[in-house]
Amino acid sequence: MFMENQSNNFELDNLDIQILSILMEDATIPYTEIAKKLIVSGGTIHVRMKKMQDLGIIKGANLIIDPQKIGYDVCAFLGIFLEKGSQYKDAVDSLKKVKEIVELHYCTGAYSMFAKIICRDTNHLRHVLNEDIQAVKGIQRTETFISLEESIRRQIKLE
Repeated sequence: MFMENQSNNFELDNLDIQILSILMEDATIPYTEIAKKLIVSGGTIHVRMKKMQDLGIIKGANLIIDPQKIGYDVCAFLGIFLEKGSQYKDAVDSLKKVKEIVELHYCTGAYSMFAKIICRDTNHLRHVLNEDIQAVKGIQRTETFISLEESIRRQIKLE
């Protein structure tokens, strides 16, 4: 069923991939319905899911909301320059407290970190940038890119 390869990843068999593919389309589908579709027992689905959770392949299930429908109209990406790379961990600890940051990545290239932030409007964005983010010790400066439209959002396609 699961085999560990040299890069500490686990190779999934065809049944695992089918289970994940179904759930990635609709995470609310009952295991019994998945079992019927794949012509296996509900217990098999349960065992496979538990094993993938234990291995960290599945990290939970999330409810996805449309931020615009609840009044958050601005999505922005933020390139963050640190004064020194050694300040990364402390900066991350501080940035975790900024609820508008929905993603934060340590990256190569021009920026030390790259963040995705969701705000109600441009005034809210300006406040978050000035009061919450640029005030973090170790952040030298930031560059902001406002998203005009999200054209693609998806999980990795399993094959």
